[in-house]
Amino acid sequence: MDWFPVWLSLKVALLATLMTVIAGVPIAWLMARRRFPGRDLISAALLTPLVLPPTVLGYYLLMLIGARGPIGRLLNQWNVELAFTWRAAVLAAAVGSFALLVKTAQAGFESIDGRLEQAAQTLGHSDWSIFWSVSIPLAWRSILAGTVLAFCKALGDFGITLMVAGDIPGRTQTLPLAIYDHVQANQLDQANILSLVSVGSVFLLVLALGRIARLRY
Repeated sequence: MDWFPVWLSLKVALLATLMTVIAGVPIAWLMARRRFPGRDLISAALLTPLVLPPTVLGYYLLMLIGARGPIGRLLNQWNVELAFTWRAAVLAAAVGSFALLVKTAQAGFESIDGRLEQAAQTLGHSDWSIFWSVSIPLAWRSILAGTVLAFCKALGDFGITLMVAGDIPGRTQTLPLAIYDHVQANQLDQANILSLVSVGSVFLLVLALGRIARLRY
C-alpha cells in the first residue's frame, strides 16, 4: 500500500489552509465592516469558485501559472517551476477553499455587536488593534469553523488539482487522485482503504468542530 498520497494531501491541505487563513480572515473582516466601491464585485468574485466547475477553474488557473501564462513566465525568469508540482497542488487547494473560509468568517464578524468595536475605537485603539483584540476573539468560532471547512475542502480537492498539478505518482498524486486511479485500475481494496482514510479524517474534524462550538467563552 502506497501511503504517499495521504501524506502529500495532508501537507497540501495544511499549507493551503494556512495561506487561506492568513489572506482570508482580514478580507472577511473588511467585507463585514467596511463599505467601499466594488465591494459587490469582490463578493461575487469570492463566491464564483464555489459554483464554477472545478475543471474550468483549474483551466484558467493553469493559463496563469503555466509556462505560457503571465505568472508562469515571470517565475521562469527566476527558474521557479510551479505548474505540475506539489506547490501547484497547494495553490489549487487554496483557491478552491478560499471562499469557504472568507464567507464563514465574514458571517462571524457580522454577528459581532458593532458597539463593542466602536467603544474600543473611542478608547483610542486603531483598526488593527481592534481587529486583533476585539473582533478576532469574538468571532473565533466562525473563524475556526471556516478553517476546518477550508482544510476539508483542500484535503478533498480533485478537479482543480488535476488540471494544475497533474496526477504524477510519487510527486503530485494526492489522496483523491490516488483513489480515482485505483478505481480505474480495478484495485478496489486500495481505493476503499484510502476512501476510509479520507472519510474518517473529515468526520473526526467535523465532530471535533461541533464539540468546540458548544464550548463557552
